[in-house]
Amino acid sequence: MINAVGNPQKLLLLGGSSEIGLAIVAEYLVHNPAKVVLAGLPGDPDRDAAIAEARSAGATDVEWLDFDALDFASHPAMIDAAWSDGDVDVAIVAFGVMGDQEDAWQDQEKAVFEAQINYTAAVSIGVLLGQKMKAQRYGRILAMSSAAGQRVRRSNFVYGSTKAGLDGFYVNLGEALAEFGPVVTVVRPGMVRTRMSAGIKEAPLTVDKGEVAKLAVEASNKKKPIIWTPPLFELVMMILRHIPRPIFRRLPI
Repeated sequence: MINAVGNPQKLLLLGGSSEIGLAIVAEYLVHNPAKVVLAGLPGDPDRDAAIAEARSAGATDVEWLDFDALDFASHPAMIDAAWSDGDVDVAIVAFGVMGDQEDAWQDQEKAVFEAQINYTAAVSIGVLLGQKMKAQRYGRILAMSSAAGQRVRRSNFVYGSTKAGLDGFYVNLGEALAEFGPVVTVVRPGMVRTRMSAGIKEAPLTVDKGEVAKLAVEASNKKKPIIWTPPLFELVMMILRHIPRPIFRRLPI
């Protein structure tokens, strides 16, 4: 239960070793100790490090649940397990992949793999989270989207298209849940310094994961449906969305 001053008592991170997800968990724990449930890939090599990171950030207890994003039939039981000892106050949807984008659009297996994890699995989990929080009449969902989904570019259109779909689903999940109490906040970062972006040329307005976490938690606490990180990215994308396609395709992005 979220306490009288708005602090959650139990956090669920889907994508248990996600760097941004763990940073969001740590940002919540700065303000109040809480139980943390990490749901991640069975055999994840970063499992122990993620558990240790959550504990060092101030978690009162840390539980790991095996979560295979591609095993859709297993999702209901995993979510039930997350709720087994009481309501979840905040769920953070932070799992995803971004493979080589030139390979992805030319390799059917790689494209489907990326689409199923980034979009289909995110929808599967979102429906289950939405029903749990609708039943408890409160709760917050933070869904990691991307600026890449706001105007999909030739350079990463497989990844960008999956994030466009995820974004549309979670924005409207928030609309559907609004009358029942839960709040959904869609987080739209630009480039973030993480393992996923290692080796990629740093773009303008690149931010650290801690900045994303701080802005995401602040937005959720204020019940905002969308937050851009950094906020200036909203203006940048507003401009890019209105550039005619013949010009847009010539831009070095």
